[in-house]
Amino acid sequence: MRIFRISFVNHGKIYQLYAESIRQAEVYGFVEIEGLVFGESSTVVIDPAEEKLKSEFHGVTRTIVPMHAVIRIDEVEKRGPSKILDIDPNANVTAFPGSFYSPKGSDK
Repeated sequence: MRIFRISFVNHGKIYQLYAESIRQAEVYGFVEIEGLVFGESSTVVIDPAEEKLKSEFHGVTRTIVPMHAVIRIDEVEKRGPSKILDIDPNANVTAFPGSFYSPKGSDK
């Protein structure tokens, strides 16, 4: 089974998800992500960030993300933990093109 790791910007944060299928959507300018893969629910250690993503995408069979929000897509050998990462406001490097919306609190 092929596994893809996709990183994209959503609501001022970087989402990193794992999926079985990624392709260009029928809607021009969008990427379709299907078959989201999360960790086993029977494990003893529970990652709160992954649980938040799991509940946010509960019942979702596929999601469609704007191409300009995608940072990177990698085909990987095995699944890692899904994450929500903060965007560092002091970083020297940013994804191009940036989101049309800036996070709350950035008046610059």
